[in-house]
Amino acid sequence: MDWLERNIIEPGKLPLLLALVSFVLTFLITRTITRLIRAGKGPFRNISGSGGVHVHHVVPGVVLTIVGGFGAVAGGQHGFGSALAAVIFGIGAGLVLDEFALVLHLADVYWSPAGRQSVEMVVLTAALVGLLLIGFSPLGVNDLSEDQQQNRAAVIANVVVNFAFALIALFKGKVRLAVLGVIVPLVALVAAVRLARPGSPWAKRFYRRRPRARARSGLRAYHHDRRWAGPRRAFQDWLGGAPDPEPARTLERR
Repeated sequence: MDWLERNIIEPGKLPLLLALVSFVLTFLITRTITRLIRAGKGPFRNISGSGGVHVHHVVPGVVLTIVGGFGAVAGGQHGFGSALAAVIFGIGAGLVLDEFALVLHLADVYWSPAGRQSVEMVVLTAALVGLLLIGFSPLGVNDLSEDQQQNRAAVIANVVVNFAFALIALFKGKVRLAVLGVIVPLVALVAAVRLARPGSPWAKRFYRRRPRARARSGLRAYHHDRRWAGPRRAFQDWLGGAPDPEPARTLERR
């Protein structure tokens, strides 16, 4: 309780904690319900509007996110109103990001392999909010000394350098590490100095006339994906449900 009072309530982070908890719980409950509907178990059914149009839960999610967001802005960091707005926002964000792949592709890909992007976005969002909650600041300005904090030039330089590392990582095709590196500076630095992924803007620009670097980049990406793609897909399938198998392709007779 002392830790909660000192690190969460006093700094005004209680709304952030409530938003994170409601976000994670909403995602887990939603995935449980959709998996039951998919399996034909339980009392839950898909919701259809007039004309038989399927109402995706991203629709109420957008409404709740807007209501909670404006409520949080109006309510400040303290009081019952801000806590309620944070919970509403977290619920709405959980519903929206659970169908992130649908919004991205503008197609119902919930149970397709592309639907794993929704699970990945939820995990990434929860991790970033969790880092903010325990004290990490965006762009790495939380590790400055008192003298540096009084020196605006040092703060600005710290922010610019870390943002530059994150931007380089993004151009090297390392989107997850770039986003995480905004919060954790060391991650952005490591991602920026390592080889770019094949097909990334960095590789197309700087590896075009460097066949050795291009070959090393492809080989490293191959070994990385071979090592981590399987466990990552297994975790996503365990958390969000395995996608439907893709239909077998038949060869056309000429």
